Amino acid sequence: MPKVKRSKGGSKKGVVSLADQIMQGDAARVHERVKSQDKVENEDEYVDERLSRRILEQARIQQDELQTEYGLSPETKKAPVTTLGSSTQDADSDEEWPALGEAGDVDADAGGETEVMVDAADEKAMEMFMNKNPPMRRTLADIIMDKITEKQTEVGTVMSEASGRPMPQLDPRVVEVYRGVNKVLSRYRSGKLPKAFKIIPSLSNWEQILYMTEPETWTAAAMYQATRIFSSNLKERMAQRFFNLVLLPRIRDDIAEYKKLNFHLYCALKKALFKPGAWFKGILLPLCESGTCTLREAIIVGSILTKCSIPVLHSSAAMLKLAEMEYNGANSIFLRLLLDKKYALPFRVLDALVAHFLSFRSEKRELPVLWHQSLLTMAQRYKADLASEQKEAVLELLKVQTHPHISAEIRRELQNSESRDLETAIPVTMAMD
Repeated sequence: MPKVKRSKGGSKKGVVSLADQIMQGDAARVHERVKSQDKVENEDEYVDERLSRRILEQARIQQDELQTEYGLSPETKKAPVTTLGSSTQDADSDEEWPALGEAGDVDADAGGETEVMVDAADEKAMEMFMNKNPPMRRTLADIIMDKITEKQTEVGTVMSEASGRPMPQLDPRVVEVYRGVNKVLSRYRSGKLPKAFKIIPSLSNWEQILYMTEPETWTAAAMYQATRIFSSNLKERMAQRFFNLVLLPRIRDDIAEYKKLNFHLYCALKKALFKPGAWFKGILLPLCESGTCTLREAIIVGSILTKCSIPVLHSSAAMLKLAEMEYNGANSIFLRLLLDKKYALPFRVLDALVAHFLSFRSEKRELPVLWHQSLLTMAQRYKADLASEQKEAVLELLKVQTHPHISAEIRRELQNSESRDLETAIPVTMAMD
């Protein structure tokens, strides 16, 4: 058996004696524990991005609540400023007159307000067409009370004739409940609403119950929640009465006092468009018929038209009414915004629009730039749908009512376009009053 050769350098490298192995087995492996601790420390060093965003959001909300509670004014973000667009825009651009559509352009998460910068010259031109003897401005409570009294008298008379008994009064307990609802709505910021308030749309005498809650004392947030409930649960005619008697006066009062519209009221105005027919009949048309609609009010309310999708039938009926009513500067703003939505309008509406503009042939007052802009928009969007006789009449109108920049553009649009044939055109009747 051959003999094992030993190396001259002593024991092999890496060979450990039994005693040393026993000693190493009893000792703790420090390096492995250190690595695991470092790993845990690194994991705890950073917070998840989504969690940190939630923490900052909750901290901001709590800070705003504390500032509101102690009367400190929280720092608010600067709202976008709206100005009327220039009268010399590119005719083929889809962003034509974009500044008017920016009114009330508020981020829903920012919690801002709608601020509008009004041109003094345009405002002065609109005042020339306003009602010189407007009716006395009544408070919201007066309007609601008159309507309720009228309704009570009518219903009470019918019931008396039918049953020989007067109309019964409300239970004192019901009155006490809705007086308590008023206390909640006058301080409401967020959260759930009382169930007694949510059932108001289902009551037959909802106007009388609503008056007990004193809508003029509601906060802006409560008005938004009320608009959501009533626009969803009331029929169109009843929703129209709510918009006309409660929402519209509140919006006009807020704009008149603060020169801008509260964010919650702007959202309420937008939410009310859930019922477009009631919105037009209860807000837009009464605003124009009052004869006292200011340029600031028209820009803010008109911005709703640019942001929302509206059925063509309701928009066509609204344009027909605006064209036929007595002119004030707000008509031009609303007509231009509706024309810019590029609907396939019935010929009856187009004929009414042409007749509306032709009625200014004998107007001696200087027309505002808004009027010329709306005429240009009609010529750009519907030049191919106008008859040759209508185009000739509009061209004759431009010789009387001229603008140094816009009239030339209108003339170019009408002269370089085709015309519709009146004999083959089939008028489309309106299905909405």
